Amino acid sequence: MAIRNIIVLLIGLALWSIPDAEAQQPGKVPRIGFLDSSTASSNAVGLEAFWQEMRKLGWIEGKNIAIEYRYAEGKRDRFPELAAELVRLKVDLIVVEGTGLALAAKSATTTIPIVVTTVGDPVGAGLVASLARPGGNVTGLSFLGPETVAKCLQLLKEAVPSVTRAAVLSHPGNPSEATRKIILKETEAAARALALQLQFLEARGPEEFERAFAEMGRGRAGGLTVVTSIMFFSERKRLVELAAKHKLPAVYPWREPVDAGGLLAYGPNLPDIFRRAAGYVDRIVKGAKPADMPVEQPVKFELVVNLKAARALGLTLPPSLIARADHVIN
Repeated sequence: MAIRNIIVLLIGLALWSIPDAEAQQPGKVPRIGFLDSSTASSNAVGLEAFWQEMRKLGWIEGKNIAIEYRYAEGKRDRFPELAAELVRLKVDLIVVEGTGLALAAKSATTTIPIVVTTVGDPVGAGLVASLARPGGNVTGLSFLGPETVAKCLQLLKEAVPSVTRAAVLSHPGNPSEATRKIILKETEAAARALALQLQFLEARGPEEFERAFAEMGRGRAGGLTVVTSIMFFSERKRLVELAAKHKLPAVYPWREPVDAGGLLAYGPNLPDIFRRAAGYVDRIVKGAKPADMPVEQPVKFELVVNLKAARALGLTLPPSLIARADHVIN
């Protein structure tokens, strides 16, 4: 009997000493990679919203979750290198801002989950099979639909009824060329309905802004709208300064340029997108599969009006426009 008890005890000790993967899992600290095409300061608003929501979900940076930040500082040639670096670090998940970096991350890994944030058209860019069923390792949030730029044109015409020529500034490759073509097609249709002549201009980097605005002057543009781009968002203060210098009423697809002195904005709420991205991270870290998580489209759009900028341009905005605004800056 004594021998049998000893054997049972030894077997129990042996089983107890075998590592239990399920039991150890809660002790593992997930490591997240964060890829941004700009700089830490240019996206401080989005990142703060992301961490506010993460904290609500119980995640504390440096305590029960770690993060590796990588910033491309506007240099597209660094995208593949930064994505590959995070893959080599074997992060558990990658959060990506912008179409270019999202494509670089997808090229670098087919297994590590990727959560996209400010991607204009994930389907058109080839990141997911469909919004409802992404089907791979990528999911997250799209930033806006092609109709948003057309809406910005409508607001420009409402704010400045006398305008007959408008410039449309875009960043080649961001969003994807397929999405950009759709955006330009929708914009042309809106311009015809508004009796506007359009001047399409491109800027690959901030060093081309002066040239683009000089062309707007030569083209006698009476207003400006901007196609969404991470580079344009990062350089929003410079865009606002140049629009003011050239006396051009401008409508932006984000609120932040209007906070910096721009005239009008209409588009998705950027902090809201990053808050919702935190929900994706939370679910994936807890075991959800990106392939089964639908890509969400923006649900919160804002109209922001800057009356101080209007006065500087010598404009009197229609009361109906001001009354519809979600935010009015005096």
